[in-house]
Amino acid sequence: MAASRADSASPLVTAWARIRTSPGWIVAIALLLRAGWIVVGHTYKFKSTDDNFGFGWEMGRIGASLASGHGFSSPFGPATGPTAWEPPLYPYLTAGVFLLFGIYSKASAFVLLMLNSVFSALTCIPIFLIARRMFSEKVAVGSAWAWALLPNIIFWCTRAIWETSLAALLLTTIVWLALTLEERDGWRPWVQFGLLWGITALSSTSLLSFLPAAGLWAWYRRTRRGKRSFAGVVLASVVFFACITPWLVRNYEIFGKFIFIRDNFGAELRLGNGNGADGTLMLYLDATHDVYAMRQFQAMGELPYIAMRKQQALDYIRADYGRFAKLSVRRFVYFWAGSPKDTQPWWMSEAKNSLFLAASVLMFWGLGRALRLRKPGAWLLLWLILLYPAVYYFVYCIPRYRHPIEPEMAILGVFLLTEAGKRTMASAPDQSSARESV
Repeated sequence: MAASRADSASPLVTAWARIRTSPGWIVAIALLLRAGWIVVGHTYKFKSTDDNFGFGWEMGRIGASLASGHGFSSPFGPATGPTAWEPPLYPYLTAGVFLLFGIYSKASAFVLLMLNSVFSALTCIPIFLIARRMFSEKVAVGSAWAWALLPNIIFWCTRAIWETSLAALLLTTIVWLALTLEERDGWRPWVQFGLLWGITALSSTSLLSFLPAAGLWAWYRRTRRGKRSFAGVVLASVVFFACITPWLVRNYEIFGKFIFIRDNFGAELRLGNGNGADGTLMLYLDATHDVYAMRQFQAMGELPYIAMRKQQALDYIRADYGRFAKLSVRRFVYFWAGSPKDTQPWWMSEAKNSLFLAASVLMFWGLGRALRLRKPGAWLLLWLILLYPAVYYFVYCIPRYRHPIEPEMAILGVFLLTEAGKRTMASAPDQSSARESV
């Protein structure tokens, strides 16, 4: 009887073992969970009381302008002319969906959230590949499942119409490609490297801070193997600039000056630095929340408005560098431990920030152990952790800004927990033998 039960259960056990370790199945289950939450949670129903601004914010506004035939313009709603406030890729994606399913319609919201969910689910694949290459199959499986199942990961792709999930997919794929460049020959990997970085620049410009480190690290690793890289680097650079040059030309023709993809840094700098600054985003100063600021934006135009805001921020910083340093330290803490949330009950805010901090602690601990054990690629991840967040320490940070590097954080956290499990299992026989000797 027991043998027959075991025989009947074995196909299920075998099937689950195959599913549990298959990246394809992990991606499918991750996508199913995300799609299910969009439907069950009605996350595609955005409020319209703010004239649909919460539907994609500036991305949605520019997308609506494109779909309405007014071009890449008006990031806040009122007609303010051509803009370079956001990089072009996601607004054009939004505009395409608007043209097919309606501007600010529920159908468009559903489609855009599903696209975000596809990006998020596909991120399981480079996560799996990176973790397997750096650590082990066990860490790869655990990291991919963590990304597939964790609620805080699912939140962004099912709630926010923004490029956040696409940025995570692109960056994780770039990390995997950089890890493999040392052993790949020919022109194809360099074309892929340049193309991925070009797409990334047009989607999430802030990720470009990691570009020099990724390129130099790959070059160094190839040099250690006696492989030449100069021609490949040139080819990747040509592909990269071929991707972004049309947009740079567009910006120059529209604004009469060189603008590297987007122009809003000065305005963002002001939202984190000025009278009343406490290290968080001073959203009440933004043109979308301040009627006077919106009138200034309309009257002055985009570039003069941004220049004015930048000057205000720089004057504030130069007036007291010590104060700016303290604000930067606060922003460092908020980036890794979570920022204060006045709109939630204190206990909910503390619980969320505790989990936010716990993920950071696991990541830093795992990264330190990976460096000590000289795991392949550990130094590449160190440069990513150092470079990507740096700009937010001087401007402001919100939880969404950390999401693009959370795949790598998940890998390092799972690696640390796996190492802890190994130590526990290794110490168990020693304790048992000690008791037997007694």
